[in-house]
Order: sequence, then C-alpha cells, then structure tokens
Amino acid sequence: MTRVTEKGQVTIPKSIREELGIRPGDEITFVETEEGYVVRKDVDESRFEKWRGVADTDDTVTDRMDELRETR
Repeated sequence: MTRVTEKGQVTIPKSIREELGIRPGDEITFVETEEGYVVRKDVDESRFEKWRGVADTDDTVTDRMDELRETR
C-alpha cells in the first residue's frame, strides 16, 4: 500500500515502475475509469525522438556500426 504525503506525493512501487518502464523525469497521467483511476506512462510519438541529435558525430550509422564491430 502507498501513502500520500502532505504535499500530495506518492511513491510508485519499484515493481510497478519497472513493469511500466517509468524512470525519473518521465511523465504519467491519471485516467479516470468506471472502476477508479489508471496510471499511464506518457510516451512520445516516437520513443527514439528524445535521442535525436544526442550523438556528437558526423559519422553515418554504417560508419559507426563498422567502428563498433571492429572492437569485438
């Protein structure tokens, strides 16, 4: 069972966070249903979109894959 703090905060149990893939900084939504509320993790249109532009390189994907394969 989870308790609500004076600030209205709750701790989502670790097993549920892992099952839903919830990590620090993720946003969740409480959806009202006939049985109560459901917690849903908000997902970007593309789960890869947040990584766009992260790599600091001008290499192509093929060049990067070739480089990674050589280290094996």
